[in-house]
Amino acid sequence: MSFRFQHHTLFFHKPAKTSRDVLTNRDVYFVQCLSDDASVSGLGECAPIWGLSPESKAEVERTLANWNNIMQHPEQLTDVFNRISSLRFAVETALRDMAAGGTMHPFDVDLKHPIPINGLIWMSDAESMLRECRDKVEAGFTTIKFKVGALNFQEEIDLLRAVRSEFAERNLEIRLDANGAFNPKDALEKLDLLSTFRIHSIEQPIKAGQRDAMAHLIEKSPIAIALDEELIGVHTTTEKRKLIEHVRPHYLVLKPTLHGSFSGCDEWVALTEEKGIGWWATSALESNIGLNAIAQWVLTKRVSLPQGLGTGALFSNNVQSPWVVENGFLRYDKNLHWNFKSIFQ
Repeated sequence: MSFRFQHHTLFFHKPAKTSRDVLTNRDVYFVQCLSDDASVSGLGECAPIWGLSPESKAEVERTLANWNNIMQHPEQLTDVFNRISSLRFAVETALRDMAAGGTMHPFDVDLKHPIPINGLIWMSDAESMLRECRDKVEAGFTTIKFKVGALNFQEEIDLLRAVRSEFAERNLEIRLDANGAFNPKDALEKLDLLSTFRIHSIEQPIKAGQRDAMAHLIEKSPIAIALDEELIGVHTTTEKRKLIEHVRPHYLVLKPTLHGSFSGCDEWVALTEEKGIGWWATSALESNIGLNAIAQWVLTKRVSLPQGLGTGALFSNNVQSPWVVENGFLRYDKNLHWNFKSIFQ
């Protein structure tokens, strides 16, 4: 088989702000795997997040340029995939798609089942975030996730107070995502204040790599804590088990692009089942090609918690797909079709 790659720049409708940075566009690399006679092909997506993914842009593009040569030396693949999780995700998706006949069905699942998802509120001024929350509730979402950590903390407290004054806990579940913005020295104090608004969970309250501090925070926190960035770069089952047993999180947030593709995430899921902790999947801002693969993988699991998969509409030039968001669910509409005009011209 052979591979070819196509760079594509996705543009956000409006800047997407986190506590780390502000995103206006992002690079993705579509991966096409072709059979020897070119009669069947599979499609995947390599979508690293510069500054968060361990791999650099130079390393990704150098590896893609040399990929067909690397394929002649399969003993190198484990090291390559450990270093570049986003490429592992792309290649695994493309191979699965090709094995299924190149029909954009990398997993053998029933696409009739909708997936519950959370509505995501990106960082902005408090008034805009409250207005967006109202819009999402009106659109049918019952779980909302707020990005926090960039505004003044008192502003975020005031925002959550305003949200709770309008939407009771029985009607709206609130999740928070701090992207590591809190300082370990006062993180517990902040979590105590946030807990008064009956928060379901908070993702990565402090930066990754502070395992003792994270373990202490999880032990004392009045809010359930989910690990996200903490999982990046943890490759082997032994390393994964060691992290879980040390930190003892309440939830994991799984991103196949960042966390070892589907095979790596399957290992994380097995550990959550063993340890009795929860998990949900979240898109790492892939295009609809990557989102399609993640959504189908999620459908292979018995999920009840809302997933973080409604990111396709963020971009002005996304690949047109049959996935739609309706009433707080991600649903595959068989009456809609894929349009790949922007790829492999």
